[in-house]
Amino acid sequence: MAIPDFQTLMLPLLKITAKGELGISESVERLAKEFQLTELETLMMIPSGADYTFRNRVRWSKTYLGKAGLLEPTRRGYFRITDRGRKILDRNPKRIDIKFLSQFDEFKDFRWAEKGSGETTESENVARVVQSATQSPDELIRGIHQEIQNTLRKELLDRILGSSPSFFEKVIVSLLLGMGYGGSRDDAGRAIGKSGDGGLDGVIEKTLSGSIEYTFRQSGISLIIR
Repeated sequence: MAIPDFQTLMLPLLKITAKGELGISESVERLAKEFQLTELETLMMIPSGADYTFRNRVRWSKTYLGKAGLLEPTRRGYFRITDRGRKILDRNPKRIDIKFLSQFDEFKDFRWAEKGSGETTESENVARVVQSATQSPDELIRGIHQEIQNTLRKELLDRILGSSPSFFEKVIVSLLLGMGYGGSRDDAGRAIGKSGDGGLDGVIEKTLSGSIEYTFRQSGISLIIR
């Protein structure tokens, strides 16, 4: 089955804490069994590769429940249900999510810490995205960051390929210098790219000895190390 989103995990997480103190690792294991996740699903990573997706969502569920006063920390990595949390379970709610938690002042303070005087703020916009999303806030941030990087890469490549040959040759010099060849632009690299150069676009000095000649074609950059 699909990995449950972090809001769907809130009520099950609160329920399993009703019997006593729990650590995050044990919570992850028990919830994975409850949702019948496969080993492969539990090992899926968030976009940044810094954490497992399911574990990350459990941690965010715990954070949000804690901000609402339904859970409280006991020691490093461990937590337990609060009296408020038990009262909520006694009401037998069908679901606990961000909208549900917004009834508590502590949670509203947590979400709207930077709320302005009646105007829609950036924090409100972000909060609305998080509330409607199936991903945890960390996944959203990492995913957006990756999307921005991919867009910038494409835009940069399109601009370079649409530039003049002489500009492109200068870009290649900058690239090779950035890779550690030649030392500095003034004394290391130069673009050639002129008639009668035999297809040679430039020469860059190596950091130790000799030089690298390069030619750009659609299939890639040809390097000749001398």
